[in-house]
Amino acid sequence: MTETEARPRLYVLDTNVLMHDPTSIFRFQEHNIFLPMVALEELDRGKKGMSEVARNVRQVSRFLDDLMRDATNEEIDAGLPLPGPMNGAPSEVAEHGRLFFQTKHLPKVLPETLPGNIPDNNILGTAIALQEEYPENDVTVVSKDINLRIKAAVLGIRVEDYHNDQVLDDVTLLYSGEEELEPDFWEEHSKDIDSWQEEGRTFYRVSGPGTESWYPNQCLYMEGDNGFEAMVQHRDDNDAIIELVNDYRHERHSVWGITARNREQNFALNMLMDPETDFVSLLGTAGTGKTLLALAAGLAQTLDQNIYREIIMTRVTVPVGEDIGFLPGTEEEKMTPWMGALMDNLEVLTQTEGGEWGRAATDDLLRSRIRIHSLNFMRGRTFLNKYIILDEAQNLTPKQMKTLITRAGPGTKIVCLGNVAQIDTPYLTETTSGLTYAVDRFKGWEHSGHITLLRGERSRLADFASDTL
Repeated sequence: MTETEARPRLYVLDTNVLMHDPTSIFRFQEHNIFLPMVALEELDRGKKGMSEVARNVRQVSRFLDDLMRDATNEEIDAGLPLPGPMNGAPSEVAEHGRLFFQTKHLPKVLPETLPGNIPDNNILGTAIALQEEYPENDVTVVSKDINLRIKAAVLGIRVEDYHNDQVLDDVTLLYSGEEELEPDFWEEHSKDIDSWQEEGRTFYRVSGPGTESWYPNQCLYMEGDNGFEAMVQHRDDNDAIIELVNDYRHERHSVWGITARNREQNFALNMLMDPETDFVSLLGTAGTGKTLLALAAGLAQTLDQNIYREIIMTRVTVPVGEDIGFLPGTEEEKMTPWMGALMDNLEVLTQTEGGEWGRAATDDLLRSRIRIHSLNFMRGRTFLNKYIILDEAQNLTPKQMKTLITRAGPGTKIVCLGNVAQIDTPYLTETTSGLTYAVDRFKGWEHSGHITLLRGERSRLADFASDTL
């Protein structure tokens, strides 16, 4: 390590960063990385099993093995040169840093307030020793562990969270899926509007200011006497084609007996009932109708319209990625305790006339066309002409989200439901969730749609509790 004109940075990586993102060692641009021996020991303990963490650990080990292949002791001591980003993206810098391993004992200078030989304290002690040995470097600990970051800050050690997997700087910047048009929208664009009808559908071709920021299938609305609701069907550099949406608020346009109770639910049903929209994401707090709308649209298109062969319902089991158990029972029987939302909504959708016998016959019919699967067994499968509902999608990592979506074969539609404010997965936040990742990456694709549901529609009791408690 030589002194440079500007103080170089030396990043000490915590084990959980490598477990979270195996490619993290390639994402520090021109800066150097230091791996403490205790981190390698923890990696070795975490490599067994079929969980996502174990797979990530094994991938890290393969990366390190490739970097160290044919390297001499002198080269390891001098730091192994790191290649550029591993995802094929162009590098922003011409130089890349080096990877250093702990090859000698570093005296720990931890205060007596941090007793014990635990891995976190060893990493902090290593950081302090490195700063004393290499004062020309800015030594920074990188960790996903909040408690370790707190202890580092108390000791005066530079510390950071791992931000490279962050989709957005702030979750408030997440694409909402809708935009309110200004009251003078028609006056400003009156010279550049063409309108026509095809098969009972009304279209407008709009040019002018504001249209360049629209996304495909974005929901547009205007309040007031001249209010309307439309969705962007196509957009190019000069103009956009928008279509008036169907109104599912009336009983004659109900979907499996369900009607929209607000504007966002109406937009959601338009996306869910459009066979040209292959991926739909619905965000919203509890009680906004995400699961009910998705199920109703799935049943209508599976049983009435025969667009899909069956509905597949799945969700992340908490703890994420762990085995669902070895007790007797099929995959569906083991997943049933996690599917309370499905059962509750099926009760609403099967309120048929004909008494107990009619209700039992309807239940048998629905259960024959609805399958419950665990995410643990999705890898390697291909779903053809299926309507897939992924509940609690905010608990997926971006990699798990990609694994699921790439299972879709021809004629399959995927509906992701979730609330990014309720994440149960360790080391995932609102800005790093797989659901946030999917919403942000799919917003420009013409066969995807997204809407954030804002209003709860459960009951006056639930609404009052949500507002006041």
